[in-house]
Amino acid sequence: MSPELIAAPCPPRRLLTEADAVDIWIARWLRIRRKDLLIRYGCDPRRLYEIWEEKRFAGSRAKAIAIFSERHPALIDRIDYGPHRRIPRGVPAGLQPGLFDQL
Repeated sequence: MSPELIAAPCPPRRLLTEADAVDIWIARWLRIRRKDLLIRYGCDPRRLYEIWEEKRFAGSRAKAIAIFSERHPALIDRIDYGPHRRIPRGVPAGLQPGLFDQL
């Protein structure tokens, strides 16, 4: 088999640090794809969402805002600095109230 056809090995999974969390916030604001972040940091996608929902590294977003404003002053007014908002996918309980009550 030729070397071009052999897939590159995945980077080993590692624990993310607070510095990684700050870089992940900045990458999000620069619109770097989630897939590219997963390859770069070799982590599970849930770890990115834990950072973006501020469940891990709670102060990293504030630090990232300060660093981002120094590095990219022209983009400050174009960025939404808010945390990730989870969209519920469950069916609301009151969607069809009483539909099967008479059965």
